[in-house]
Amino acid sequence: MSKSTRPSARAGRRFALAGAVALTATLALATPAAAHAEVEADKPQALAENVTLTFVSEAESDSAGFTELRVVLPEGITPADVTLGEGPEGWKLTATSDGYTVAGPALKAGVDAEHQIKVRQLPDAKELAFKTVETYSDGEVSRWIELPTDGKKSEQPAPVLKLKAAAPGAKPVSPSPTASQSATPSAAASAPSTAASDSDASPAARDTAADEDDGMSSGALIAVIVVALVVLGGGAWWLVKRRTASSGES
Repeated sequence: MSKSTRPSARAGRRFALAGAVALTATLALATPAAAHAEVEADKPQALAENVTLTFVSEAESDSAGFTELRVVLPEGITPADVTLGEGPEGWKLTATSDGYTVAGPALKAGVDAEHQIKVRQLPDAKELAFKTVETYSDGEVSRWIELPTDGKKSEQPAPVLKLKAAAPGAKPVSPSPTASQSATPSAAASAPSTAASDSDASPAARDTAADEDDGMSSGALIAVIVVALVVLGGGAWWLVKRRTASSGES
């Protein structure tokens, strides 16, 4: 190869490399960074107690801000086990049937939504998925609820928290009280039974019933006696009158 061809070859390689770099940079600028939702824990361990979970939802709108985040709790954590730690100013936590919502005044466009909750105890599991639905002030909804299947990545994956194995001797604590456990007894359970037998009645009730039976028996006996006396009296009067009539005829 002549000396004149070597600079040309080097120049060609440099041009190709520069073109590849330029193309990569152009694609990177043309494709915006994908937003996502994440969760972290100060004690990411199975059966850990009083754990603080931090959720971050990255903003993906240039014109609207977050107004609400709805989180579905994984199996083993109930809404009664959760309390709000920190969150955007003015936002409050409201329990739902399967998790909770944190909502309040709309954040500024482009501002990430971050909040913390304290969990009474994490379940005995290897990982926990927290499906999250984000709502913006313009009504736009972003759902981070997909779970990985067969090792495939999801386009909008739910935040997943990986846990270490439980500490030796760690045990599940007693479940939190629920509305069903504190409910008042049903009407059927609290209403007195009208079909109770005499043996279940109190002594006073049995005495009252006996007195009523005695009163009814005595009243019936008196009525029979009165009727008998009336019949006898009428018969005697008729007999006396007949004898008187017979005497007059003779």
